[in-house]
Amino acid sequence: MNHLHHQTIADHADHTEHDKHAGHKTESFLQKFWVIALLTIPILVYSELFEKVFGRAAPTFPGSKFVILILGSVVFFYGGWIFLASARRELQAKLPGMMTLIALAIIAAYAFSVFAVVAGREHTLFWELSTLIAVMLLGHWLEMRAVRGAQGALKELARLLPDTADVLHGSTIKTVPIAELRVGDIMLIKPGAKIPADGKITEGQSELNESIITGESKPVTKKINDEVIAGAINGDGTLKVSVTKIGENTFLSGVMRLVADAQASKSRLQMLSDRAALYLTVLAVVAGAITFIAWLLARAGIVFATERLVAVLVIACPHALGLAIPLVASISTTMAARNGLLIRKRLGLEAARRINIVLFDKTGTLTKGAFGVDAVLANANRDAGQVTNADQVGDNADQPAGNDPAVKTTTDEVLRLAASVNQHSEHPLAKAIVAAASAKHLSLAEVKDFARIPAGGAKGQVNGKEVLVGNERLLAEKKARLSPELKMRTAKLSEQGKTVIYVIAGDACIGSIALADVIRPESREAVQSLKRLGIQTAMITGDSEDVAKWVARELNLDEYFARVLPQEKSKKVKLLQAKGQKVAMVGDGVNDAPALTQADLGIAIGAGTNVAIESADIILIKNDPRDISKIIRLSQLTYKKMIQNLFWATAYNVVALPIAAGALAFKGIILQPAVAAVFMSLSTVIVAFNAVLLRRKKI
Repeated sequence: MNHLHHQTIADHADHTEHDKHAGHKTESFLQKFWVIALLTIPILVYSELFEKVFGRAAPTFPGSKFVILILGSVVFFYGGWIFLASARRELQAKLPGMMTLIALAIIAAYAFSVFAVVAGREHTLFWELSTLIAVMLLGHWLEMRAVRGAQGALKELARLLPDTADVLHGSTIKTVPIAELRVGDIMLIKPGAKIPADGKITEGQSELNESIITGESKPVTKKINDEVIAGAINGDGTLKVSVTKIGENTFLSGVMRLVADAQASKSRLQMLSDRAALYLTVLAVVAGAITFIAWLLARAGIVFATERLVAVLVIACPHALGLAIPLVASISTTMAARNGLLIRKRLGLEAARRINIVLFDKTGTLTKGAFGVDAVLANANRDAGQVTNADQVGDNADQPAGNDPAVKTTTDEVLRLAASVNQHSEHPLAKAIVAAASAKHLSLAEVKDFARIPAGGAKGQVNGKEVLVGNERLLAEKKARLSPELKMRTAKLSEQGKTVIYVIAGDACIGSIALADVIRPESREAVQSLKRLGIQTAMITGDSEDVAKWVARELNLDEYFARVLPQEKSKKVKLLQAKGQKVAMVGDGVNDAPALTQADLGIAIGAGTNVAIESADIILIKNDPRDISKIIRLSQLTYKKMIQNLFWATAYNVVALPIAAGALAFKGIILQPAVAAVFMSLSTVIVAFNAVLLRRKKI
């Protein structure tokens, strides 16, 4: 089933950053902890510590001195085997780290204790060994719980799909496992049900909740021919959906792969922490050896020297250091996914905090990439004959009748007549006009003898009069005159790069309609939010200077580049970088690919159901430019948490290592191995807790 595929991805993400836990379940650490904790009780009873504290020894019997050896061996092999096996994997990978140090510490304690029992010596380190392993098991259980919690959003994605789907076969409904779905199958989606696979609606209308996928909390209205995404939750309507994508090709699977890849990738800070952890491991081994030899030379005794060796190895474990960055990165990746941001490369998210200029591609990013009606103008001052003709064509109730020269055609009437003629046309401009009339709930008139005018527009009969909708050529052919005001306003609109068409009723021009690539309403908010963060904004487009200038002025952009060919966009990015600016390029991920790659941060907008955009570092699922400020805010928060954790993990080792080695022994301050294990585990839990606090931040 798809569940298995998704769970595999989730598990992969779980273990990629934390190889020290590979092959182990979180619960196994807790189970072993309780067993070791119980075994530690009799070990303590038969240790010299019990006699020192209570003033009497434990009951003896033939062979009683071997009881502590047997119990200690069970503790070592049963509780410590996890650390020994993990250390072997670290050494095989030539990356000695935390598990290697723990293994060395418990081997040293166990080997010395076995030798002491066999040689008949009084002092052993079995109680230190058992308490050390118990504390380490508990610490790892707490860590793995934190890590597993950090992966929550990814696992939520893995559980999004239902196990079965209702498929229509003629008039019958058959419930099948989603693994058996095929492209072209018609699924019946009942109210409140989850969408089993990506598809297109063939019948019905409803509102879908896509929040877990896109981060958009508001239900989205879906109708016939609209695409739906697997995992979305249906509202009150019943839908019939034709399957278009299944299995690994679905949008959700693509999201899963991107999130898993992002969690597998590493940031510069993480690579730094990895190197630091490696150096700390080498330092711990060297410091442990020096400490052991130094205390032997100081005639402190082999028991004390071995205790110092074990304490140094334990206290210096780069547990917190190794967890400091990966856990924060994992949480930030899942936070991004919940907010409609897909992080493909961690380095990209890290770079976002340093961005000081965002370069937008215009079409499809700042604008909708489709024509819309920008302005409707009425030709106010026409002669009496023209007004009469217009009045005979129009039936607007607000328009006075007769031959009064002061009669004015309303802008709604201009739009209504233009839409009436164009309602049978497939031209993009015609569709935009009809859509604008529909949005204003204008009642369209019946049109007869509709015909397209090659390279001119369209015409038709409305109420027995000819209405033409087209360009300046039609205006010239009909010798229709424009009022001075209309002529001035249409000229200004044309200078802005907008397409102006005219509506002619009879022989009179009753008005004009300006169309343009409509600016997204959210683009203004996006630019304003970036400016509040102190970030400059710029635009790049292949359109004319007039169009670029108008859009830049409307959105209050700091800079723009016009008439730029797709292959030249990356040069503009280099131009900005040459000025010392850190550039984020925002585009559609296709013709903007070179520029997205060249930029310090590549952001793909317009992802839709295509999440395999290789050129971008970050993908915006919702196609909303306002989410760019979220990226920068998340980057800043993530970096802050990483630095906090690095500081704590490093400072802890700097302070704790000398104390463990016995630097304060002359003042009577001795750090026992078990106490060292407590401090080491406590440090790890603090780092994990601090990382989890990132979840509470709003971006």
